[in-house]
Amino acid sequence: MASLKQIRYFLTVADLGGFTPAAASLFVAQPALSRQIALLEAELGFPLFLREARGVRLTPAGALYRDRVLGIEQMLAAAAEEGGQLASGEAGVLRLLHSSSIPAVSLLPAIQQFLAASPKARIDLDRIASETQISEVASGKADLGIVRLPVLRRDPAVRLLDMPAERLWLALPATHPLAGRTSLALAELASEAFVSAVHRERGGLARRVTELCLQRGFVPKMARVISRKTSMLDLVAAGLGLAVVPERMTRLGAAGLTYRPLADADAVAHSAVILPVQATPLAERFAQILAVDSPPG
Repeated sequence: MASLKQIRYFLTVADLGGFTPAAASLFVAQPALSRQIALLEAELGFPLFLREARGVRLTPAGALYRDRVLGIEQMLAAAAEEGGQLASGEAGVLRLLHSSSIPAVSLLPAIQQFLAASPKARIDLDRIASETQISEVASGKADLGIVRLPVLRRDPAVRLLDMPAERLWLALPATHPLAGRTSLALAELASEAFVSAVHRERGGLARRVTELCLQRGFVPKMARVISRKTSMLDLVAAGLGLAVVPERMTRLGAAGLTYRPLADADAVAHSAVILPVQATPLAERFAQILAVDSPPG
């Protein structure tokens, strides 16, 4: 089979119409160039050039071979360029995961900043539970995850980069008696029903809210219908209970839903970027944007 060097030599001779100019262009001795072309012709079983007094010209078979291998050379050049762009973080696909309490709409400013800095990059975005994100990133199925803390599962193959903390807000129906208040304290919610509850195998927002309530001496009362996804806001709007949500989620809403800030100094939620120990340049770039990103209010 022809080597890439032989193909490059052949195309240069065909392009320049002679061995002497081709050897000068390739910075090789002419006898070495002639030998490589002879070996290529022997391998192929047909002559590529007609030798003439003023140079060479392609045989019909040589012209056909040139047209075919020219496409290969262009593909190899494109592959080398794309590979270099991927290695340097200029191009590629960023496989990005996020938890439901970090909605995609709140990530749009960071995404737009990333795409502006990496015009040849693309993002594949998916919403997955925080604990599952750890496994996906550790196994290489995803490049980066954005999790809501606490996360109960850890893996030595991933590292966490803290994001700025977010204030917690109360989501409640606009007709609720507490909706007329400008702010509320968590302790005032001891008798209210919540439309979210802790999952025994997961951390995240519900566990953080439960911890804060326990510190104030009460266990959050579970509503008759619960959800751990953003659909909890639809349940609140329908009057089925209340929800404590991070600031990022206040961008979401439904008719009849309103938000009030929690006045407690420790009423904050924490999140983090998860990366493999050896992250791609694209993942590192996006992580740095998120590390200083403030949630849109």
